[in-house]
Amino acid sequence: MPPARKRSRSYDPARTRAAVLGQFGAVRDAVRRLEGEQLARPTRLGGWTVRELVVHIGMAVTAVHRAVAQPAPATADAVLLDWPFATAANSAAIDAFTRDLTAQHPDLDAHLADVDASLRDLLAEQPGTRLLRTNVGALSLDDYLVTRAVELVVHTDDLNAAVPGLDVPFDRQALAATTRLLADALAVKAPGGSTEVRVPPYAVVQCVEGPRHTRGTPPNVVETDPLTWVRLATGRLAWREALDEAKVSASGERADIGALLPVMS
Repeated sequence: MPPARKRSRSYDPARTRAAVLGQFGAVRDAVRRLEGEQLARPTRLGGWTVRELVVHIGMAVTAVHRAVAQPAPATADAVLLDWPFATAANSAAIDAFTRDLTAQHPDLDAHLADVDASLRDLLAEQPGTRLLRTNVGALSLDDYLVTRAVELVVHTDDLNAAVPGLDVPFDRQALAATTRLLADALAVKAPGGSTEVRVPPYAVVQCVEGPRHTRGTPPNVVETDPLTWVRLATGRLAWREALDEAKVSASGERADIGALLPVMS
């Protein structure tokens, strides 16, 4: 768990809902173009094929359904920034669930259509303040949907990596929310003000213990683009590789944040 709690930034609920639906819709459109050989391709995720990855993307969305089906907790006892640090704990169960679900749904297009329709119905019925029991504790539906945007963006990138030329687009708001949440998670993991991490145009955070910067050009700066940051923050890209390929710039003696990555795995 992170060493300190930090108040999560706010996310516009309407934009978050639109982002989740938009990113999932982009995945659905792309999956319709996939053929058997492409669906059997390996991915960078623990032995999953593309077919299993697609089913997992649907599963990440229907996590909302499963949470809503449970009794609502009495009070919220978690914050959104708790979530990135708790995702690895359930990896074995998620793997088994994904493989079982893949066997149950050979028709991916029909399965994703059902997921999309049921999500739209659920969001039309449920208020954003509805509390859900999640793997980190009780969160509101509005906050939990931010985590679904993150899952969709991260796994859309996994899908694009597995199928060259597929090029599933990224919903701008979904990518923005993902970038910000993962940047804020880094600031929680390494609190401080000596290093500025910039991910234009979506996020700037201060982190790492040391002399606090107050004005002018910060002495320690890390800068990269949103997708590179998402890959670094989730362990899809190694820090040294990103530096060697000039995908990230780091200046200053406290700008080497490689030991702090990933923040979510």
